[in-house]
This record gives sequence, C-alpha cells and structure tokens, in this order.
Amino acid sequence: MTRMTPLSSPLLLGFEEIERVLERVSKSGSDGYPPYNIERIVTGNDDRLRITLAVAGFTKDQLSVTVEDNQLVIRGAQSPDADRDRHFLHRGIAARQFQRAFVLAEGIEILSASLADGLLSIDLVRPEPERTVRTIEIGAEPAP
Repeated sequence: MTRMTPLSSPLLLGFEEIERVLERVSKSGSDGYPPYNIERIVTGNDDRLRITLAVAGFTKDQLSVTVEDNQLVIRGAQSPDADRDRHFLHRGIAARQFQRAFVLAEGIEILSASLADGLLSIDLVRPEPERTVRTIEIGAEPAP
C-alpha cells in the first residue's frame, strides 16, 4: 500500500525533497532547550538572519556548530568530570548536553558564529539569486 502525503498530488512534481525536509523538521527534538531567538537584521543593502541560543555555562570548546545536509546543527556537551570536585547547595543552571537543528533553505550561507555573555550567535545570509529567463524551443511532434 502506498502512503498518501500532502505533496503526492500528480500536479506537484519534484517536491520529494521538501517532503523529506518536512519529515526531518517534525522529528527534530522540541524540548525547548536551549531557548533561542531568530531575528532578521537589515542594515543598508545587508539582509541577514541571526540565530541566538542561550548557552549559559558552556564554553567555546564545549559547543560545536556544523552544517549537515542543509541542516544547521548546534551541539553542546559539558564534561561531567568538571563538576566532580564541586558540591552544589542548589543547581539551577542546566548542564545537560543538547542538540538543536535548523533546516536551511538552498543557498543559505553561514557567515559567522560567536559566543559572548552566555549567548551563541550564528549569522546567516542568503545571496540574492540572479534572475534568468530561459526560452524552451518547441520541437516537432514525437512519433507514436
């Protein structure tokens, strides 16, 4: 039995990749940690996106930012050995590992990543594509 999906209409050709992306997004973790913002920054001719994650307690060495199959993946892991000699009376700052993923549109480029004051900021840009017009030549009728 074939599976029917919203994009399986015979009028929607070549949208299989979008369907796979939607499945990936729906399966990604939604536990809300770490919290993040996504903002659009427009200055003059520059139009960027900035993703900011609240990663209090993590150092630059404990974080990784990678792009895997058009997916921006941010991981954080703190060493459990670092807290071995510490005795907390109250521990309210999360020290658990995390993975947060964002699906990127085709052509999105990562400009930079920086860590300051417990916030990891990742700047992205989408270069303006060239507009092209292509004329398709109409040939003779195909033989039966």
